[in-house]
Amino acid sequence: MIGLILVSIIPTSHAIDPLDRVPISSPRLEDFFQNPVSKNININQQVQIAAHITNNQEIDQKFVYIVQIKDRENVVIHLVWISGELNPHQTLSTAVSWRPELSGSFVAEIFVWESLINQDALSESISFDITAS
Repeated sequence: MIGLILVSIIPTSHAIDPLDRVPISSPRLEDFFQNPVSKNININQQVQIAAHITNNQEIDQKFVYIVQIKDRENVVIHLVWISGELNPHQTLSTAVSWRPELSGSFVAEIFVWESLINQDALSESISFDITAS
């Protein structure tokens, strides 16, 4: 009798949940010197919307770090992104700048996608509130 055993080896990069490939952590506001800034800022105060992103895979991963700012009516008033590539298990502190022109309450939403063309999410999005006066 001859038996056949099939073994399937799944690469680590494919075994990770798709939204855990490049998780976002430590969302925050910073100044240009990476000093923490309160979430209560002044009108025309330049801030960095920063977070850590980590490639949890065994392969290089291209990414786009996207930040959108919404006003109290849920209207996007600012949209900006940067792109790059992470080495396996690399953590990167990423940031984009924003300067509120009006006072009010805002929500910063951070996304990490594979690219702007392939909008495959690599992480759950994260958001936090900002007040400008």
